[in-house]
Amino acid sequence: MTDTKTLALAALVGAGFGCAAGGQTPAARAVTPAPSGITIIDTHGKNVGTGSLLGSQFGSVLSLQLSGLPPGMHGLHVHQGATCDPPAFASAGAHLNPTGKQHGSLNPQGPHAGDLPNLNVHADGTLDTTFTLTGELAKPGVMSAGSPARTLVIHAKQDDLKTDPSGNSGDRIACGVIHP
Repeated sequence: MTDTKTLALAALVGAGFGCAAGGQTPAARAVTPAPSGITIIDTHGKNVGTGSLLGSQFGSVLSLQLSGLPPGMHGLHVHQGATCDPPAFASAGAHLNPTGKQHGSLNPQGPHAGDLPNLNVHADGTLDTTFTLTGELAKPGVMSAGSPARTLVIHAKQDDLKTDPSGNSGDRIACGVIHP
Protein backbone atom coordinates (compact mmCIF):
# COMPACT_ATOMS: atom_id res chain seq x y z
CA MET A 1 0.00 0.00 0.00
CA THR A 2 1.45 3.37 -1.07
CA ASP A 3 1.21 6.20 1.43
CA THR A 4 0.18 9.79 0.65
CA LYS A 5 3.67 11.20 1.24
CA THR A 6 5.18 8.84 -1.34
CA LEU A 7 2.56 9.81 -3.93
CA ALA A 8 3.06 13.51 -3.20
CA LEU A 9 6.85 13.18 -3.55
CA ALA A 10 6.50 11.26 -6.81
CA ALA A 11 4.17 13.94 -8.19
CA LEU A 12 6.55 16.72 -7.10
CA VAL A 13 9.59 15.03 -8.63
CA GLY A 14 7.78 14.20 -11.88
CA ALA A 15 6.16 17.61 -12.32
CA GLY A 16 8.68 19.90 -10.64
CA PHE A 17 11.71 18.55 -12.46
CA GLY A 18 10.03 17.73 -15.77
CA CYS A 19 11.14 14.12 -15.88
CA ALA A 20 10.93 12.57 -19.30
CA ALA A 21 11.17 8.92 -20.27
CA GLY A 22 14.26 7.42 -18.69
CA GLY A 23 14.10 9.74 -15.67
CA GLN A 24 16.36 12.41 -17.15
CA THR A 25 15.09 15.85 -18.08
CA PRO A 26 15.59 17.07 -21.66
CA ALA A 27 17.74 19.91 -20.25
CA ALA A 28 19.98 17.45 -18.37
CA ARG A 29 20.47 15.39 -21.52
CA ALA A 30 21.44 18.56 -23.39
CA VAL A 31 24.13 19.69 -20.91
CA THR A 32 25.76 16.34 -20.16
CA PRO A 33 28.55 15.86 -22.71
CA ALA A 34 30.11 12.53 -23.58
CA PRO A 35 33.05 11.61 -21.35
CA SER A 36 36.50 12.78 -22.41
CA GLY A 37 38.78 9.81 -23.06
CA ILE A 38 42.26 9.94 -21.55
CA THR A 39 45.02 7.52 -22.55
CA ILE A 40 47.71 7.29 -19.88
CA ILE A 41 51.24 6.28 -20.88
CA ASP A 42 54.39 5.45 -18.93
CA THR A 43 57.91 6.81 -19.47
CA HIS A 44 58.41 4.33 -22.36
CA GLY A 45 55.24 5.45 -24.13
CA LYS A 46 53.43 2.22 -23.20
CA ASN A 47 49.71 2.46 -22.43
CA VAL A 48 49.20 1.89 -18.69
CA GLY A 49 45.57 2.88 -18.44
CA THR A 50 42.68 5.03 -19.32
CA GLY A 51 40.67 7.74 -17.72
CA SER A 52 37.58 9.73 -18.39
CA LEU A 53 36.38 13.16 -17.43
CA LEU A 54 32.63 13.51 -17.40
CA GLY A 55 31.41 17.04 -16.91
CA SER A 56 28.09 18.77 -16.61
CA GLN A 57 26.71 21.99 -15.18
CA PHE A 58 27.05 20.38 -11.72
CA GLY A 59 30.77 19.59 -11.87
CA SER A 60 33.17 17.00 -13.23
CA VAL A 61 34.01 13.43 -12.28
CA LEU A 62 37.40 11.89 -13.06
CA SER A 63 37.65 8.10 -13.40
CA LEU A 64 40.91 6.17 -13.77
CA GLN A 65 41.60 2.53 -14.65
CA LEU A 66 45.34 1.79 -14.44
CA SER A 67 47.62 -1.24 -14.65
CA GLY A 68 51.36 -1.84 -14.77
CA LEU A 69 52.24 0.86 -12.25
CA PRO A 70 54.49 0.39 -9.21
CA PRO A 71 52.41 -0.54 -6.14
CA GLY A 72 51.99 2.01 -3.38
CA MET A 73 51.12 5.67 -3.00
CA HIS A 74 51.61 8.09 -5.88
CA GLY A 75 51.02 11.81 -6.28
CA LEU A 76 48.44 12.82 -8.89
CA HIS A 77 48.22 16.29 -10.38
CA VAL A 78 46.64 18.19 -13.24
CA HIS A 79 49.39 20.01 -15.11
CA GLN A 80 48.98 23.06 -17.33
CA GLY A 81 50.64 21.63 -20.46
CA ALA A 82 48.76 20.00 -23.30
CA THR A 83 51.17 17.18 -24.25
CA CYS A 84 52.80 14.15 -22.66
CA ASP A 85 56.22 13.58 -24.23
CA PRO A 86 58.09 10.68 -22.60
CA PRO A 87 60.34 9.91 -20.89
CA ALA A 88 60.27 12.81 -18.37
CA PHE A 89 56.92 14.38 -19.42
CA ALA A 90 58.46 17.88 -19.13
CA SER A 91 56.01 18.97 -21.85
CA ALA A 92 53.21 18.58 -19.28
CA GLY A 93 54.47 21.78 -17.68
CA ALA A 94 53.94 22.82 -14.08
CA HIS A 95 50.92 22.11 -11.91
CA LEU A 96 47.78 23.93 -12.97
CA ASN A 97 47.88 26.99 -10.71
CA PRO A 98 45.92 29.94 -12.13
CA THR A 99 45.56 31.59 -8.71
CA GLY A 100 49.28 31.58 -7.83
CA LYS A 101 48.98 29.52 -4.64
CA GLN A 102 51.55 27.17 -3.13
CA HIS A 103 51.34 23.41 -3.39
CA GLY A 104 49.21 21.17 -1.21
CA SER A 105 45.97 21.03 0.70
CA LEU A 106 47.94 21.05 3.99
CA ASN A 107 49.89 24.15 2.98
CA PRO A 108 48.33 27.29 4.54
CA GLN A 109 49.07 29.15 1.27
CA GLY A 110 47.77 26.37 -0.97
CA PRO A 111 46.59 24.43 -2.79
CA HIS A 112 47.32 24.58 -6.52
CA ALA A 113 44.20 24.08 -8.63
CA GLY A 114 45.80 20.91 -10.04
CA ASP A 115 46.49 19.25 -6.68
CA LEU A 116 44.56 15.96 -6.50
CA PRO A 117 44.44 13.16 -3.90
CA ASN A 118 47.19 10.55 -3.79
CA LEU A 119 46.58 7.28 -5.62
CA ASN A 120 47.05 3.97 -3.80
CA VAL A 121 48.04 1.46 -6.48
CA HIS A 122 47.34 -2.17 -5.50
CA ALA A 123 50.10 -4.77 -5.10
CA ASP A 124 49.30 -6.11 -8.60
CA GLY A 125 49.92 -2.65 -10.13
CA THR A 126 46.26 -1.88 -10.79
CA LEU A 127 43.91 0.86 -9.70
CA ASP A 128 40.29 1.65 -10.49
CA THR A 129 39.09 4.88 -8.89
CA THR A 130 36.66 7.74 -9.38
CA PHE A 131 36.46 11.11 -7.68
CA THR A 132 34.77 14.47 -8.06
CA LEU A 133 36.84 17.49 -9.01
CA THR A 134 36.50 20.31 -6.50
CA GLY A 135 37.85 23.80 -5.86
CA GLU A 136 39.39 25.60 -8.83
CA LEU A 137 39.10 22.49 -11.03
CA ALA A 138 35.32 22.59 -10.65
CA LYS A 139 35.01 26.19 -11.85
CA PRO A 140 33.65 26.76 -15.37
CA GLY A 141 36.37 27.15 -17.99
CA VAL A 142 39.06 25.29 -16.05
CA MET A 143 38.22 21.64 -16.90
CA SER A 144 34.85 22.01 -18.64
CA ALA A 145 34.02 21.58 -22.32
CA GLY A 146 35.85 24.14 -24.42
CA SER A 147 38.73 24.56 -21.93
CA PRO A 148 42.32 24.11 -23.10
CA ALA A 149 43.75 20.60 -23.00
CA ARG A 150 45.52 19.78 -19.73
CA THR A 151 47.62 16.82 -18.61
CA LEU A 152 47.13 14.36 -15.81
CA VAL A 153 50.45 13.31 -14.26
CA ILE A 154 51.18 10.40 -11.90
CA HIS A 155 54.35 10.76 -9.83
CA ALA A 156 56.77 8.14 -8.47
CA LYS A 157 56.18 8.90 -4.80
CA GLN A 158 53.41 9.94 -2.45
CA ASP A 159 52.56 13.65 -2.38
CA ASP A 160 53.11 15.06 1.13
CA LEU A 161 50.32 17.61 0.39
CA LYS A 162 52.34 20.57 1.71
CA THR A 163 55.78 21.05 0.15
CA ASP A 164 55.95 23.58 -2.69
CA PRO A 165 56.11 23.10 -5.67
CA SER A 166 55.17 19.40 -5.99
CA GLY A 167 54.79 17.80 -2.57
CA ASN A 168 58.10 15.90 -2.86
CA SER A 169 56.24 13.48 -5.12
CA GLY A 170 59.26 12.66 -7.26
CA ASP A 171 59.60 11.91 -10.95
CA ARG A 172 56.71 11.83 -13.39
CA ILE A 173 56.05 8.17 -14.19
CA ALA A 174 52.83 8.37 -16.22
CA CYS A 175 50.91 11.01 -18.10
CA GLY A 176 47.70 11.47 -20.08
CA VAL A 177 46.23 14.37 -22.03
CA ILE A 178 42.81 15.58 -20.90
CA HIS A 179 40.65 17.08 -23.65
CA PRO A 180 37.60 18.54 -21.88
